[in-house]
Order: sequence, then C-alpha cells, then structure tokens
Amino acid sequence: MVKTLLVSLSLVLMTGCSTSLHKATPHKTKKTVHRMFQSVSKEKAVLLQKGKDKESCHICGMNLVKFYKTNHAAKENGITHQYCSIHCLTKDIKEGAELENPQVVDVSSLKFIPVTEAYYVVGSKKPATMSRVSKYAFKSLDNAKAFQKKYGGKIVDFYSAWQIAKKDFK
Repeated sequence: MVKTLLVSLSLVLMTGCSTSLHKATPHKTKKTVHRMFQSVSKEKAVLLQKGKDKESCHICGMNLVKFYKTNHAAKENGITHQYCSIHCLTKDIKEGAELENPQVVDVSSLKFIPVTEAYYVVGSKKPATMSRVSKYAFKSLDNAKAFQKKYGGKIVDFYSAWQIAKKDFK
C-alpha cells in the first residue's frame, strides 16, 4: 500500500499537475528594477581607460558602470587609469603610483571634472563604494548643498575627502 502511494506520488511530481488542456498564462506584474544609487546605464557611463579591462577598476576590478557615480580617473605615464572610488585612487597612490590630472565624476552631470573643482559630500545616507563612509562629488556647490540637504553629510574639498579616504588604510 505504501509502495503504491509512493509510486503514484512520484508520477504526479514527475508529470506535474497540468494537462495539455491547461495553458500557462503570463502574469501581468510590473517588474521592479532596483538599481544601486552609484549605478548608471552603460550608455551614460564614460570609460576613459582603454583595453579589454576598460570596464573594471584599475585596482580592485569592480565594474565601473555599476559604481559610476563614485568613479575617479588619473593618468600615470600617459596612460589613463579609472577607479571605482576615491578609496581605490588612494590605494594606488599609497602603493607608489605617481598620478597626474586626477578627475572625478560629477554626480549631477555624470561628466568627469578635475578633483580640484569638485565639492565632495562625505558621509551621506547614500551607500559608499569600497568604504564605510560615502563620498560623492559635484561641480556645483548648489548641487552639493541640495544633495546634502536630502541625504546628509558634510561638504568638503578633494583634499579633505582624500584625507578621510586615507583613514581606510590605517
């Protein structure tokens, strides 16, 4: 009796509960896409470095498009390196890289700007990249203030943001 029940049950499980008379109907649910704040579409990202690994951070290998809003870039011996964050830029410098023309993505325009022209909002409620403390850059002080008002944090210049990033390595 038990054997017959197990055989019957296994046949139902293997064949399923539907027959050819029943057709599956697609669910009409709206797919919600949750994108990380740091991410942009591939079309909006500007990749400055060249080569087969141009979409990967020069230091940690993380996807640059996924963490685009915290991207930094700089040249070393005429070759442009792109980083997922100020953390990885700092690590490269700490390891002896002699970088020139450091740049950062302006969160508002998604364009690279010189770090010396950026206002960084440090410690906002938005997620950090490669650190516990978030650091987002803006070309416009007004845009930095609007971001700060909405998400918190402190507005600083590049040098101050860099000093905070260096604490990750102590």
